[in-house]
Amino acid sequence: MATKFSLFRPRPLPPITLFPAAKPRFVAALSCGGNAVTSFSYGPSLQKGHSPLPLELRRCPSFAGENVASLDEATFTRVFDISALRVPSAICSALENRLRGHLLNWPRIRNITRVPGDEIDEEIKTLLPQSASGAEAEGEALVALNRRIYGKAEWDGEPLNAVLYRDKLARTFNSQGYASFRNLARISRPKKGKTRDDGEKRAMKGVRRSEGALVEVVEFHDSEDLSGLLGEDAPQQQKWLGPTRLLLLDERYSNKSIEELPQAIKVVFEEDDRQHTESAFELVKCKLTLFYDYWQLSEILEALLPKGMTVPSAFETVGHIAHLNLRDEHRQYKSLIAKVVLDKNKPKIQTVVNKVDFIQNNYRTMQLEVLAGNNSLVTTVVENGLRFHVDLAAVYWNSRLATERQRLLNCFTDRDVVCDVFAGVGPIAISAAKKVKYVYANDLNPCAVEYLEKNCVLNKLERKIQVFNMDGRRFIETVFTCQKAPITQVVMNLPQDAAEFLDCFRGLFHGLGLGKGCTLPRIHVYGFSKAQDPEFDFHERIRIALSEVAFDVQMQRVRLVAPGKWMLCASFVLPDRVAFYRRG
Repeated sequence: MATKFSLFRPRPLPPITLFPAAKPRFVAALSCGGNAVTSFSYGPSLQKGHSPLPLELRRCPSFAGENVASLDEATFTRVFDISALRVPSAICSALENRLRGHLLNWPRIRNITRVPGDEIDEEIKTLLPQSASGAEAEGEALVALNRRIYGKAEWDGEPLNAVLYRDKLARTFNSQGYASFRNLARISRPKKGKTRDDGEKRAMKGVRRSEGALVEVVEFHDSEDLSGLLGEDAPQQQKWLGPTRLLLLDERYSNKSIEELPQAIKVVFEEDDRQHTESAFELVKCKLTLFYDYWQLSEILEALLPKGMTVPSAFETVGHIAHLNLRDEHRQYKSLIAKVVLDKNKPKIQTVVNKVDFIQNNYRTMQLEVLAGNNSLVTTVVENGLRFHVDLAAVYWNSRLATERQRLLNCFTDRDVVCDVFAGVGPIAISAAKKVKYVYANDLNPCAVEYLEKNCVLNKLERKIQVFNMDGRRFIETVFTCQKAPITQVVMNLPQDAAEFLDCFRGLFHGLGLGKGCTLPRIHVYGFSKAQDPEFDFHERIRIALSEVAFDVQMQRVRLVAPGKWMLCASFVLPDRVAFYRRG
């Protein structure tokens, strides 16, 4: 027999406990032929507990070439035998703090569990006789209240034999459950669900698959056994002791009696015995079931992937798209990895893609394959309070550069005029337009320019941005020749090739009729370096491109894009000798 309880904090909350962030990681393979053999000293693990499925239903995922044929979530269900203290609800929070070191304290599992069916409405509670004290007196008051309201109480009249009682239950059954027997609602008609074979139905009967964890009380003391009459899933009948809660004890105490518990717990029982003639405290045996939803991404993948293989738990999020960058060793399991990533990040993530090859074209677009979810690569990204429409199949976007973009924006003032040479869909240009005086934005990719114009209108900044679609060199010459106000900031965020465009600044100001005292722009150029001293290497490439040595450059390491490969940002004011160089 099993009475089911949903996990509970001191305030009523939904029983689902699903957390996508990955913390604990265990390097072990999921056992398919039996229970796990590896034990851990503390905390839940897929290698601990036992599976509720029959042996023949414990299937590992099968692979067909590079694709996963099936992944049965039921194989990740684990059942743990634990003990719990049933205590009055009024003092459960105080006892939790007092016994904290002896409670379960598992990640994402609440130590306090609600006991359904023993609550009483506050309005009805005021109708109970105030002189009633103790569980027996409260039970008698409840019977008197039932007779006062309904004219009778449960068990009034001659008790029916088993056959007649079963017939009475069948006749009172309706689509809403047993209207006259509220405590038997759990054996009402089940909801329609996915079809399972008979063995799996028996194994998972009564389990709510949408929950991350579930506590079931499997043994009450002094309870009447009605399983032969009401079935194995019927709740056990017991005397009402008032509103109570369950305090889940540490797994070390799962098979111990009260005498074997620590002194701190026994003292609680002794104090209650001195204060009450009939104790509301009780030690009960429970089953804690952890479903597929409970386990985190790294735990699932580490159990499924071959032992010793790196778990790809990190990915870039672009709107509703999870962008993976799998290694060659993960290619065989890419569909499995994508399915788990999708399951553990719903509903935020709806599509999982993987980069097939490096960026090798002038438009900076990536070759992506959809591994799971819908096939839409058009999404909306929110950054710095602005919205950007992005099509990952046609334009470039990197969410990991959001911090760097914000750092760069902090360098601008409201008097600046910004020139973004490689603007893409406008993450820097549009964000800068909110702050600076004016922005010139350019990109070679016509699709990126189309989305750039849409995003300007979307964020109501089209009057402060002028958009161009041309080569970077031609754009620099054009915008500096036709500038209405002096350009003070130039952004060149094309790490692969941006340094090669610096030579177009040589002699750019010669012939414009500007004196050497005019304001020269501050240039922010990005690049990659695999050198042992990446700052020195990138600095030398800038000096060579400008054919100038004597000027100051501020270097900023942006991020490590690969082992030994840094992305850097160099910021400097265009030297006079470069700007006014006489071209031959």
